Amino acid sequence: MVGLFLFLTSSRSIVLASHDAVVRPNFTGQAVLHTGPVLPDIRVGAPGAIGVDIRLGKTDAASTDELVKRYAFIAGEPESQIAKVTDAVRAMALDAALRGAIVGLLPVLIWLLVGPARRREVARRVDLPRGIAAALVVVLLGVGLWQPWSSGDDAVEAERDWMPLADFLGPEVPLPDELDGIEVRGDVTTAQTRRLIESAIDTYDKSKTFYADSADLAASLDLREPEEGDTVVAFVSDRHDNIGMDSVARSIADAAGATAVFDGGDDTSAGKNWEAFSLDSVTNAFEDLDRWAVAGNHDHGDFVHSYLGDHGWTMLDGEVVDGPGGTTLLGVDDPRSSGLGSWRDETGLSFDEVGARLADVACAADERVTTMLVHDANLGQQALDRGCVDLVLGGHLHVRVGPVRVVGEDGQAGYRYTTGTTGGAAYAIAIGSKPRRDADVSLVTYRDGRPAGIQWVTLRTNGVFVVGDYVPLSYPDRS
Repeated sequence: MVGLFLFLTSSRSIVLASHDAVVRPNFTGQAVLHTGPVLPDIRVGAPGAIGVDIRLGKTDAASTDELVKRYAFIAGEPESQIAKVTDAVRAMALDAALRGAIVGLLPVLIWLLVGPARRREVARRVDLPRGIAAALVVVLLGVGLWQPWSSGDDAVEAERDWMPLADFLGPEVPLPDELDGIEVRGDVTTAQTRRLIESAIDTYDKSKTFYADSADLAASLDLREPEEGDTVVAFVSDRHDNIGMDSVARSIADAAGATAVFDGGDDTSAGKNWEAFSLDSVTNAFEDLDRWAVAGNHDHGDFVHSYLGDHGWTMLDGEVVDGPGGTTLLGVDDPRSSGLGSWRDETGLSFDEVGARLADVACAADERVTTMLVHDANLGQQALDRGCVDLVLGGHLHVRVGPVRVVGEDGQAGYRYTTGTTGGAAYAIAIGSKPRRDADVSLVTYRDGRPAGIQWVTLRTNGVFVVGDYVPLSYPDRS
């Protein structure tokens, strides 16, 4: 009972849909989203008896129009946000159960410690008047804590009725079938936002349809089938908050038989914590694969690096680590990002200086470095020139380049490859109902502990896929 009480009175602060948000569980069987004074509240049935009350707080959106467009785009790919709320509620339930168990054990422990002889002695000394007085004190203390006589004003929202979204918008706005069952609660203020809601519904419908169709098409692409002993890695980069492409990228990875993923950075546009929805999405999309990543120049500060690291990604930090398929992997965050670029405890290093440090680490490694994963392939050029790495992978340019063969000073060959923007981003902006430019996912194949080949897949803005030829990679010591 104590655990149940603690569960129903608990709350958890998370970042949800680009907002600070407070989540509270209940047993209404409804998920209610309180959006604030301008936009209507939203209610939808939960899959079980447990419901949730979510109050959105601060966001850094520059306008209501921009905010509503974000909502529409995130709603098109809601799985990561649903999972985040589910995890928060599950954590609150476990915490409450643990605390309730401890409270429930206390009287049992006291009972056992007192022992039967002492309990009989206490029972003889406590007569009826004293027992009544003790019970009365307990009741008074409970009432004092509860204070049922104090009450605030009735909430304005309590006076508003819920209505189906279709009734709120009117018959002139057609709704997608999956929005049936969603209810809203608004007032004269939110009535003025109907135009924004209509625009959001349109964006939602176009986004969900485009990316869902693209993911279905990707599953049937004619990609190179891995041979026995091959390890295929999906390589994404420069997503720039375009969570719609995550399901497409995963579908491409599955079609190619990929068992791991590289993330070349720029998952966000500014590295702000409101962009956690993008990091949640890419994590959710590749949750069951092996994952390595670096932060890009737009992933300002250490939020992106820390967040992905806390959610199961191996974040590269300038040391050689084990990679996929028995390979070795080296990488570091882009030094041009604010707050990044330090080499362990040393700060203020330039782009070229960080490239030199990477080359030093690669050349001094006990085992040859198979792959260098960086945001900008230029960061690995010195290691290639010195013949100390097989393959440098990067993004940053938003266009595909390579693979380009580089023969180092000692005759050792390596390759440099830049993948295009997976988010279909124009500059640092990728959010929209479809990619703003061609969106790329590359597939890197490893065999016998070395890179064996690369194949790229492009999704054009008109929804058409283009599949590149598989390009084999060869080395002087391999015939």
